Amino acid sequence: MIQDVIDLNADLGEGFGRWTLTDDEALLSVVTSANVACGFHAGDPSVMRRVCDLAAERGVRIGAQVSYRDLAGFGRRAMDVPPDELAAEVAYQIGALRVFAEAAGAEVAYVKPHGALYNRTVRDGEQARAVVEGVRLAGGALPVLGLPGSQLLSVAEELGLRPVREAFADRAYTPEGTLVPRREPDAVVEDADAVVRRSVAFAVDGGVEAIDGSQVAVAARSLCVHGDTPGAAAIAARVRVALEAAGVKVGAFT
Repeated sequence: MIQDVIDLNADLGEGFGRWTLTDDEALLSVVTSANVACGFHAGDPSVMRRVCDLAAERGVRIGAQVSYRDLAGFGRRAMDVPPDELAAEVAYQIGALRVFAEAAGAEVAYVKPHGALYNRTVRDGEQARAVVEGVRLAGGALPVLGLPGSQLLSVAEELGLRPVREAFADRAYTPEGTLVPRREPDAVVEDADAVVRRSVAFAVDGGVEAIDGSQVAVAARSLCVHGDTPGAAAIAARVRVALEAAGVKVGAFT
């Protein structure tokens, strides 16, 4: 068995005003870490406050899900942001979420980039460094969640932050261990049974089948089930049951 304990995380608070996307309350009864949108790709002060309150009540760790400033594109459009500006925007998002986490009697326990920013920092060392500098600017040596082998995790470790390797239960992988871009066919795994099987494979076998049928090694401490997937809460519940049945304890990494 590769992992005795694995974290289960989901993206939460992805609403804005009267618009809602994620079933935050249901997901918070299952996951151990909540990646909370900080207003740049989704989320607003009321949503952030409510999710922090619910997470604190349930003992779920609160993470800042930072993004490019892209509400219209849900943070999934490629952008070129100067490093100093990006670092400031990352710090700004963390600081905003920290207000609501601390008001709920909790804390911001880690940071995870979202969407296009997450994928950019896999290979772009300059953008990765800007994200990590933003985390440092916000204060506190917060762990950084990212793809194994990414520039983001390398820079985080170099600058004294804890790198936390993450796998995705519902995203297809290339043979190189990166995520298949969403614009390509079958990039998102929608079959619930497949998501459950893949989750157990990550934790028990330390890898998963890539989109070409080959096996790719993915050593991860945290497993993500996307909150905007239809039926995400039910899928996450099945994943947790399956992991525990396989002898894997589900617990936060912080």
